[in-house]
Amino acid sequence: MGNQTIYFKNNPRILSVSTIAGTKECEGVIGRYVETALSDDMYGESTFEKAECKMLSHVIDGAIKNAGFARSDVDMLVSGDLLNQIISASFAARDYSIPFLGVYGACSTMAESLAVAAAFTDGGYRRRAVAATGSHFASAERQYRYPLELGTTRPPQSQWTVTGAGAALVACEGDGIIIRSATLGKVVDYGVTDVNNMGAAMAPVSAIIAP
Repeated sequence: MGNQTIYFKNNPRILSVSTIAGTKECEGVIGRYVETALSDDMYGESTFEKAECKMLSHVIDGAIKNAGFARSDVDMLVSGDLLNQIISASFAARDYSIPFLGVYGACSTMAESLAVAAAFTDGGYRRRAVAATGSHFASAERQYRYPLELGTTRPPQSQWTVTGAGAALVACEGDGIIIRSATLGKVVDYGVTDVNNMGAAMAPVSAIIAP
């Protein structure tokens, strides 16, 4: 419909999901909906990046298991993260002998993963696909702002990148939430230059403009 929205004909649906989140993320109301709540943001690993990769692998396996399938029953992985060369997703994909598409959409990566997985299953190119994404607060700070080791004071408007990951198994079979369409967004630059204020950069996406 138009130039931006794709409608799916064969009712691709989310058969199962899996989620994991860090200690801060699980403190509030959202914590009750997280499948796996971490007591250690390092997840037993020696680096933030390794912890991020481990979280991603955890939810990919979790989504497959929650749907009642084995790894061999899934024939596509669509995943991304916030790091250079999407290394968390790429390293996680090494453990799965299935086709992999790495995607990068920053905060829209999960939505992008779902859209791609839905398109492939709706078109009959893949039977079952896992869409996933993950991030870690500490690795993102190193990537975009200041490494935590520097002890830099965070300004009041700074955001907190989630420590967590999520995955969904998508297929045109079984019961689940149907993905009826996907709308592809455009890049619109409003001139926000404060790297600490992601809220200002993303707020226009939520704006509803009356005709």
